Amino acid sequence: MELSNVRLTIPVDANIIVGQSHFIKTVEDLYEILAAGCPGARFGIAFCEASGPRLVRVEGNDAGLREVAAKNAEALGAGHTFVVILEGAFPISVLNAVKHCPEVCHIFCATANPLEVIVAETEQGRGVVGVIDGLPPRGVETGSDEAARKEFLRKIGYKR
Repeated sequence: MELSNVRLTIPVDANIIVGQSHFIKTVEDLYEILAAGCPGARFGIAFCEASGPRLVRVEGNDAGLREVAAKNAEALGAGHTFVVILEGAFPISVLNAVKHCPEVCHIFCATANPLEVIVAETEQGRGVVGVIDGLPPRGVETGSDEAARKEFLRKIGYKR
């Protein structure tokens, strides 16, 4: 078995969700979840089919984001993984709905940070071992850091 890391592309002002599912219907169901859960958001979805024609299946409402999702999925090359690129909304707005999608088995991450995916490769194929999401911490928050965090969450509407 060989391990490698794959750096995924996340456009400026976008977020990415990476997960694993089990059926070709995933891209259509995720499309419906994102369209309903984030009206006005732009997104691209790509799914690595693990049997049959073994294609990268693509959906979305933005051609550029569809292309980025497809390139990321192709770079991963791991069976039954999916990539969502989301602009104009935060993943938290749809993450529970994505988790409850019947085909979704696991979410590896949802982030706007620099992202590397650790991939294992065997004679059979490739699989995701885990992710490296962002950079290491610089220290523990101070009182002013805590106040800034709370202010930020209220400013973007996630806390009152």
